[in-house]
Amino acid sequence: MRLVVQRVQRASVDVGGECVAQIEQGVLLLIGIAPDDVDVDLRKAAGKIVDLRIFEDDAGKMNRSLRDIEGKVLAVSQFTLYGDTRKGRRPSFVGAAAPEIAEPLFDAFVDAIREQGVDVEAGWFGAKMAVELVNDGPVTLVIEVAPPSPVG
Repeated sequence: MRLVVQRVQRASVDVGGECVAQIEQGVLLLIGIAPDDVDVDLRKAAGKIVDLRIFEDDAGKMNRSLRDIEGKVLAVSQFTLYGDTRKGRRPSFVGAAAPEIAEPLFDAFVDAIREQGVDVEAGWFGAKMAVELVNDGPVTLVIEVAPPSPVG
Protein backbone atom coordinates (compact mmCIF):
# COMPACT_ATOMS: atom_id res chain seq x y z
CA MET A 1 0.00 0.00 0.00
CA ARG A 2 1.34 3.40 -0.95
CA LEU A 3 -0.07 6.46 0.79
CA VAL A 4 0.42 10.14 0.10
CA VAL A 5 -0.51 12.17 3.17
CA GLN A 6 -1.07 15.88 2.71
CA ARG A 7 -1.81 18.11 5.69
CA VAL A 8 -4.63 20.38 4.55
CA GLN A 9 -6.59 23.40 5.69
CA ARG A 10 -9.42 22.08 3.51
CA ALA A 11 -9.96 19.61 0.68
CA SER A 12 -12.79 18.43 -1.53
CA VAL A 13 -13.63 15.96 -4.28
CA ASP A 14 -15.97 16.64 -7.20
CA VAL A 15 -17.40 13.99 -9.51
CA GLY A 16 -19.12 15.26 -12.63
CA GLY A 17 -19.10 18.82 -11.30
CA GLU A 18 -20.80 17.86 -8.02
CA CYS A 19 -19.03 17.96 -4.65
CA VAL A 20 -19.20 14.43 -3.20
CA ALA A 21 -16.86 14.88 -0.21
CA GLN A 22 -15.17 17.71 1.65
CA ILE A 23 -13.27 18.34 4.87
CA GLU A 24 -11.79 21.23 6.75
CA GLN A 25 -8.54 20.82 8.75
CA GLY A 26 -7.02 17.36 8.51
CA VAL A 27 -5.37 15.22 5.86
CA LEU A 28 -5.98 14.40 2.25
CA LEU A 29 -5.01 10.76 1.91
CA LEU A 30 -4.24 9.38 -1.55
CA ILE A 31 -4.33 5.59 -1.35
CA GLY A 32 -2.68 3.22 -3.82
CA ILE A 33 -3.31 -0.51 -3.43
CA ALA A 34 -0.97 -3.24 -4.71
CA PRO A 35 -2.05 -6.84 -5.43
CA ASP A 36 -0.28 -8.27 -2.36
CA ASP A 37 -1.87 -5.73 0.01
CA VAL A 38 -4.49 -8.32 0.95
CA ASP A 39 -2.08 -9.25 3.77
CA VAL A 40 -1.50 -5.70 5.04
CA ASP A 41 -2.53 -5.02 8.64
CA LEU A 42 -5.04 -2.28 7.81
CA ARG A 43 -5.71 -1.41 11.46
CA LYS A 44 -2.02 -0.85 12.11
CA ALA A 45 -1.73 1.30 8.98
CA ALA A 46 -4.82 3.29 10.00
CA GLY A 47 -3.35 3.83 13.47
CA LYS A 48 -0.16 5.16 11.90
CA ILE A 49 -2.12 7.73 9.89
CA VAL A 50 -4.29 8.79 12.83
CA ASP A 51 -1.34 9.12 15.25
CA LEU A 52 1.19 10.62 12.82
CA ARG A 53 2.45 13.81 14.47
CA ILE A 54 2.33 16.30 11.59
CA PHE A 55 0.29 19.13 13.13
CA GLU A 56 1.88 22.01 15.00
CA ASP A 57 1.66 22.45 18.73
CA ASP A 58 1.64 25.84 20.50
CA ALA A 59 5.42 26.08 20.05
CA GLY A 60 5.14 25.59 16.28
CA LYS A 61 6.61 22.07 16.31
CA MET A 62 4.99 19.12 14.56
CA ASN A 63 3.91 17.36 17.76
CA ARG A 64 0.18 16.84 17.31
CA SER A 65 -1.69 14.09 15.55
CA LEU A 66 -4.93 14.01 13.62
CA ARG A 67 -6.53 12.60 16.74
CA ASP A 68 -5.11 15.45 18.89
CA ILE A 69 -6.55 18.18 16.69
CA GLU A 70 -9.81 16.33 16.00
CA GLY A 71 -9.04 16.60 12.29
CA LYS A 72 -10.69 14.74 9.45
CA VAL A 73 -9.53 12.57 6.57
CA LEU A 74 -10.48 12.86 2.92
CA ALA A 75 -9.59 9.47 1.38
CA VAL A 76 -9.10 9.15 -2.37
CA SER A 77 -8.27 5.93 -4.21
CA GLN A 78 -5.26 6.57 -6.45
CA PHE A 79 -4.06 3.62 -8.56
CA THR A 80 -1.63 5.94 -10.37
CA LEU A 81 0.59 5.90 -7.27
CA TYR A 82 1.82 2.58 -8.68
CA GLY A 83 2.65 4.05 -12.09
CA ASP A 84 6.01 2.75 -13.29
CA THR A 85 7.86 5.21 -15.55
CA ARG A 86 11.21 3.41 -15.79
CA LYS A 87 10.65 2.36 -19.41
CA GLY A 88 9.29 4.53 -22.18
CA ARG A 89 7.09 7.57 -21.75
CA ARG A 90 3.75 5.99 -20.89
CA PRO A 91 3.41 4.79 -17.29
CA SER A 92 2.68 1.13 -16.69
CA PHE A 93 0.17 0.35 -13.96
CA VAL A 94 0.79 -3.39 -13.63
CA GLY A 95 1.92 -2.78 -10.02
CA ALA A 96 -1.57 -1.57 -9.05
CA ALA A 97 -4.18 -4.00 -7.81
CA ALA A 98 -7.13 -4.80 -10.03
CA PRO A 99 -10.35 -3.00 -9.02
CA GLU A 100 -11.92 -6.18 -7.62
CA ILE A 101 -9.01 -6.43 -5.16
CA ALA A 102 -8.42 -2.72 -4.58
CA GLU A 103 -11.97 -1.52 -3.91
CA PRO A 104 -12.71 -3.79 -0.91
CA LEU A 105 -9.27 -3.02 0.54
CA PHE A 106 -9.79 0.71 0.07
CA ASP A 107 -13.18 0.46 1.82
CA ALA A 108 -11.72 -1.67 4.63
CA PHE A 109 -8.88 0.83 5.15
CA VAL A 110 -11.35 3.74 5.32
CA ASP A 111 -13.39 1.74 7.87
CA ALA A 112 -10.21 1.03 9.88
CA ILE A 113 -9.54 4.78 10.11
CA ARG A 114 -13.14 5.38 11.23
CA GLU A 115 -12.70 2.70 13.90
CA GLN A 116 -9.86 4.87 15.27
CA GLY A 117 -12.49 7.54 16.00
CA VAL A 118 -11.68 9.86 13.10
CA ASP A 119 -14.27 11.25 10.69
CA VAL A 120 -13.56 10.17 7.11
CA GLU A 121 -15.01 11.42 3.86
CA ALA A 122 -14.14 9.55 0.67
CA GLY A 123 -14.06 10.04 -3.05
CA TRP A 124 -15.80 7.58 -5.36
CA PHE A 125 -13.74 4.53 -6.16
CA GLY A 126 -13.02 4.30 -9.90
CA ALA A 127 -14.62 7.64 -10.75
CA LYS A 128 -12.90 10.48 -12.57
CA MET A 129 -12.51 12.95 -9.72
CA ALA A 130 -11.42 16.56 -9.40
CA VAL A 131 -9.55 16.92 -6.12
CA GLU A 132 -9.05 20.38 -4.69
CA LEU A 133 -6.97 21.15 -1.62
CA VAL A 134 -5.21 23.84 0.33
CA ASN A 135 -2.01 22.16 1.49
CA ASP A 136 -1.05 23.41 4.95
CA GLY A 137 2.68 23.99 5.35
CA PRO A 138 3.03 22.48 2.80
CA VAL A 139 3.37 19.10 4.50
CA THR A 140 3.32 16.08 2.20
CA LEU A 141 4.58 12.59 3.11
CA VAL A 142 4.78 9.34 1.19
CA ILE A 143 4.28 6.20 3.29
CA GLU A 144 4.86 2.64 2.13
CA VAL A 145 2.94 -0.02 4.03
CA ALA A 146 4.20 -3.48 3.20
CA PRO A 147 2.59 -6.82 3.90
CA PRO A 148 4.42 -8.86 6.54
CA SER A 149 7.45 -10.78 5.29
CA PRO A 150 7.08 -14.54 5.13
CA VAL A 151 8.71 -16.27 8.07
CA GLY A 152 11.07 -19.14 7.52
